[in-house]
Amino acid sequence: MERLINEFMAEQIKKSIEVKQGILENKELMLLIEEVSVKAVELYKQGNKIMLAGNGGSAADAQHIAGELVSRFYFDRPGLPALALTTDTSIITAIGNDYGYEKLFARQIQANGNAGDMFIGISTSGNSANVIKALEECKTQNIITVGLTGEDGGKMEGLCDFCIKVPSNETPRIQESHILIGHIICSIVEEAIFGQGFNSPLSTVAEVL
Repeated sequence: MERLINEFMAEQIKKSIEVKQGILENKELMLLIEEVSVKAVELYKQGNKIMLAGNGGSAADAQHIAGELVSRFYFDRPGLPALALTTDTSIITAIGNDYGYEKLFARQIQANGNAGDMFIGISTSGNSANVIKALEECKTQNIITVGLTGEDGGKMEGLCDFCIKVPSNETPRIQESHILIGHIICSIVEEAIFGQGFNSPLSTVAEVL
């Protein structure tokens, strides 16, 4: 029997909601997202920047989040320095040609990164080779590392200062939650620096849920 399109659509939406509900109910994960957000606020106040990278849909997410920081999110305010390492085709093709695809992001971090910056590596599997190389390069420069992955974490889990693992092994659901988490970080940073601020950074999430 053929499946009905509207039933299939409903299944997809329900799956997305279930994953996000899983994030909301995971107090440890919520605290981790909060901790990353507070760290981002601190580094911006110290004059540092955020760099982001990923492949495919994760590259688009990196560019999306960088755009929200540099331009605006909820309201008009000064831009915040953020770089998506996925956008300059001349740099990408030069590095790919001269050093190989695995060095695509590490070389840019070596050139543009500074101690105290933050690098957000996005990989649904947690095993993207060029993101792994980027994380390794960050360690040599004292750059804060954040991983956005799926529930397995992959190799990235052991290389990140903060590894935010979405509770799913289904790529579309992980990607949907990655952009949600990116939006949360952007909104907290924007509000903390340019808005009304927050009473208690790293508050007890248990009291909120």
